[in-house]
Amino acid sequence: MSKLVTIYGGSGFVGRYIAWHMAREGWRVRVACRRPNEALFVRPYGAVGQVEPIFCNIRDDASVREVMRGAEAVVNCVGTFDAAGANNFDAVQDRGAERIARIAAEEGVSNMVHISAIGADVNGASEYARSKGRGEAAVLAHMPGAMILRPSVVFGPEDQFFNRFASMARFGPILPVVGAETRFQPVYVDDVARAAVKGLLGEAAPGIYELGGPDVKTFRALMQQMLGVIGRRRMVVNMPFWKATAMANIFWFIQTMTAGLVKPPITPDQVISLRQDNVVSGSTMTFDDLGMTPTAISAVLPDYLWRFRPSGQYAAIKASAKNLRG
Repeated sequence: MSKLVTIYGGSGFVGRYIAWHMAREGWRVRVACRRPNEALFVRPYGAVGQVEPIFCNIRDDASVREVMRGAEAVVNCVGTFDAAGANNFDAVQDRGAERIARIAAEEGVSNMVHISAIGADVNGASEYARSKGRGEAAVLAHMPGAMILRPSVVFGPEDQFFNRFASMARFGPILPVVGAETRFQPVYVDDVARAAVKGLLGEAAPGIYELGGPDVKTFRALMQQMLGVIGRRRMVVNMPFWKATAMANIFWFIQTMTAGLVKPPITPDQVISLRQDNVVSGSTMTFDDLGMTPTAISAVLPDYLWRFRPSGQYAAIKASAKNLRG
């Protein structure tokens, strides 16, 4: 019988790519998620019955243990940007990560991969960074041989970064951003997934890996590159941190008053995070240690942002027609 891997958050942005690759490796894949009925799209990743979504609540020991039973490898892809509510930073990125690692140790799991983030630090400036740091420490306490991946902002067809701002760029002449001069090192989602697979298969050394792509650019430069891809001319305007903080606090108040029904476009904690560069530090292992060459932004962005162009999929055809008329 083929080996089994349990992927917590396996229907999410990064998790689904890991599931696809593990299915290609011949493993049975158990996709642990909160809404398995919305994760049925993972089933065609493998043969009939090879990839199965199954309910799991990482805030519950019994639930985590049930979906891990019999697994030889485990990966935790669950993360959140919610500072409040039941699935907040502490519940998901700290105690949730600890629970998965502790039960993995108890169940005798051979290999564990934990998806964290660049900037994870128990003494970090933001609660997001601190919760990620606490989660990493908990994972290593129970599974010292785990592989921890710290990606920069992850991009790809389902991302909430380029897609979000490309959508915003359709309206109005201005594209506002917070932290325009903050540097990022975007990493392609499939590269992160392939790195995780190396850890799950035991082909990579345990420890912490910071994953960044070949491009290091400011937030402003990334938005300008995105605008070039979608063929829209917009002025990228920086919102000062003090103004962003005030706005975020107002949205936070509204969210609190509506019991979370109104989701803020930006939170006070995210403003704090945007003050810090999100690039590989050079103090950990990287793609080089995995023998991997990361993918450039320019090689991928046009493949999925075309729908935000004024003429959508016909933009290239219209441009060609203009040349013919000339």
